[in-house]
Amino acid sequence: MFINILLVAGGAVLGVLARLLLSNWMKRRWPMDFPLATFLINSTGSFLLGLLVGSGAEQHIQLLIGTGFMGSFTTFSTFKLENIELHLQQKHATLFSYLSLSYVCGIVLAGLGLMLGHLYL
Repeated sequence: MFINILLVAGGAVLGVLARLLLSNWMKRRWPMDFPLATFLINSTGSFLLGLLVGSGAEQHIQLLIGTGFMGSFTTFSTFKLENIELHLQQKHATLFSYLSLSYVCGIVLAGLGLMLGHLYL
């Protein structure tokens, strides 16, 4: 049990650091109203989590990468906050695009990852 906690915690530290560095870099490189950093991080995370689960990886790998890393790399709370901010700023077209693309791409990419994981890994 203790090793499982360490695996999740270690993965979480790496995931949150990856998100912080990538998000900050993207926001500096491509400043825009559309929350591109969170969108790409969450979309990538959806695909990679689907791929991991589809691969049938062993439990310790799923705990380290799936629960730990992907759990802290992706961010549902930031996604929700950014949607509220877009609404308050009355950027409704951007809000609609962000919501639509995030949900559709997230589901499609998770499904694609799952399918590829079953087929090739």
